[in-house]
Amino acid sequence: MGYIGKTRTQKRAAVRADWIEERLREARIVIADVAHHSDYLLRLACTVLVKHGATPEEREDARILLVVLDAKTPGRLPALDREGRS
Repeated sequence: MGYIGKTRTQKRAAVRADWIEERLREARIVIADVAHHSDYLLRLACTVLVKHGATPEEREDARILLVVLDAKTPGRLPALDREGRS
């Protein structure tokens, strides 16, 4: 990885960046093959992309897909009480 000569904080930041990039790659793979993954895994991938996506368009597309998935299974969310709280 080539982290020689860096401080401990710099090494940690570099490893964290590598880890996040790997999770983004995995999330993109899941989204690309949407027909073969569970709704749970799709929601997880969308959440990762909404928070860490590379572009505003990627984050917005993931957010929209998350809304579509939530609409697909309306009973998944807790019911609201009389005051409108869950």
